Amino acid sequence: MSFYEDRILPHIIDRACSMGQVMKLRSQVVPHAKGVVLEVGMGSAINMEFYNANNVDMVYGLEPSEGMRRKAQPNLAKTPIKVEWLDLPGEKIPLDDNSVDTVLLTFTLCTIPDWNAALQQMRRVLKPGGELLFLEHGESPHDDTRKWQNRITPGWKKLAGGCHLNRHIADLIRHAGFEIQELENLYIPKAPKIAGYIYKGRAINPVETSPAA
Repeated sequence: MSFYEDRILPHIIDRACSMGQVMKLRSQVVPHAKGVVLEVGMGSAINMEFYNANNVDMVYGLEPSEGMRRKAQPNLAKTPIKVEWLDLPGEKIPLDDNSVDTVLLTFTLCTIPDWNAALQQMRRVLKPGGELLFLEHGESPHDDTRKWQNRITPGWKKLAGGCHLNRHIADLIRHAGFEIQELENLYIPKAPKIAGYIYKGRAINPVETSPAA
């Protein structure tokens, strides 16, 4: 990991992901987590203030960046919730099958290189009927904005830790086999449209039924 990725990028990402409107959106999603939670891309643990401690048994924080884990310490010191770090990427979740009740994704799916492998890992560890809560930015439905997203993404990825501006988040989640139950799309007020189109919602890991004899 380079000096930029370890020492500078965590501060940039933390600042960008903690703007007032972004925090307001987080406060609408995170409190729905319950039971044993896997937060993928926990970053600086900025979501911890929004968890409902009465409904959460513990949180596994998947975060491969040492710089981010270091930056998370002040936020972790404020929470009564038990947090256990998992320092591997999303494509390698070191948990047992059907071992978590909720998976939380906030501004993470844009950066994972192999998004399908990561989502399949999330399905593997999530109990049947368990919930995937997501708050992500991605591809805009508007031609002018989408054109600029596609144009800028190759350079943007190099500066923003692999972040893609142009992933259609809902399609990725459906492709991995999750069933989306709720979906809201919006632009973050006053944010650049290329980076501010939001996918906010809830999906379930469907209960597979055996075929009739």
